[in-house]
Amino acid sequence: MDEALEPRPLKSLAGLFLKLGLTAFGGPAAHIAMMEEEVVRRRKWMDHAAFLDLLGLCSLLPGPNSTEMAIAIGRAKAGWRGLVLAGLCFILPAALLTLGLAALYVRFGRLPATQGFLMGLKPIVLAIVAQAVWNLGRSALKTWRAALLGVAVLAANLAGLQEALLILGAGAVSLALARPRLRASAFGAALLPLPALPAFAVPFSLGGLFWVFLKVGATLFGSGYVLVAFLRTDLVHRLGWLTETQLLDAVAVGQVTPGPVFTTATFIGYLLGSWRGALVATTAIFVPAFLLVAASASFLPKIRRSPALSAFMNGVNAAAVALMATALWDLGRATLASWCTVALGLLAAWLLIRRRVNATWVLLGGGLAGYLLHLGR
Repeated sequence: MDEALEPRPLKSLAGLFLKLGLTAFGGPAAHIAMMEEEVVRRRKWMDHAAFLDLLGLCSLLPGPNSTEMAIAIGRAKAGWRGLVLAGLCFILPAALLTLGLAALYVRFGRLPATQGFLMGLKPIVLAIVAQAVWNLGRSALKTWRAALLGVAVLAANLAGLQEALLILGAGAVSLALARPRLRASAFGAALLPLPALPAFAVPFSLGGLFWVFLKVGATLFGSGYVLVAFLRTDLVHRLGWLTETQLLDAVAVGQVTPGPVFTTATFIGYLLGSWRGALVATTAIFVPAFLLVAASASFLPKIRRSPALSAFMNGVNAAAVALMATALWDLGRATLASWCTVALGLLAAWLLIRRRVNATWVLLGGGLAGYLLHLGR
């Protein structure tokens, strides 16, 4: 949408990402799918190619990729103020909701029942991700080489290879195909592990909590399962601040609430240090995302002006779509377990694709239907 026709882009950004922060269930792939629907198809702020470039760039960064996409879209739409505003509006609703659930958990020792609501949400999320994979795939996989590279990344990810290495490897292969004499050693530095930040021993302190979550936000690549592994190593085994049950409950809250899965940090921070701990942990895990996107914001125009780097980026974009397809496969296997979920998924696909209904309303309707079906059992 032309800025001249929209004199208040900050207001539009705030409205969109507050809405997504309240309704974007289902994890990063679903969040990005909802952003694609809103930003590309409904509001036409950018085309599929520009959206894919942002997705590819964010896929190269450690940290919460869907939050980084929100931040990057804000930067593209409204400059530095948009960068900050879009990120905060996407994070804060989920963080506040997670904070409320943490307070209930501390008081009552368990989580509210969410099984029925989630049963209805998951097939809707499946339809939303499938729609985004189709739309973005048509843009990213235009050539047979890109399509073949995407299939290879999909297969390798299903076989268990790490996402970060697949993304970098896809870029390297695409660049090598464009320039056959490329020396593979040029990519060696990109595969080196990031240095670990200083470790803090028990007893608990807000400073130690800050460094644990800053390390996670600055170095973690991959899915929510990788987040569990990072936190389990530090908070359960090394520091002894959490039990296994508390960690799993914290991760569950991150999964069932809308917005970024990394608001798991808010829940853990509250368990360990009340509202101060929640503020410290939430700030620490998300600050690297803002800094990384800000530092890389000027790279895309330079990348697209360079034939070699543009070829690398094309491979990254193909890999990013393939990884969304992997998430779609995993979600489908876990979700389509009964005739109810299959029917909800098909109805959602019809509403989204044929009737062009806003995904937010489809999600809320699915959650309500699942809750009612669960009550009727």
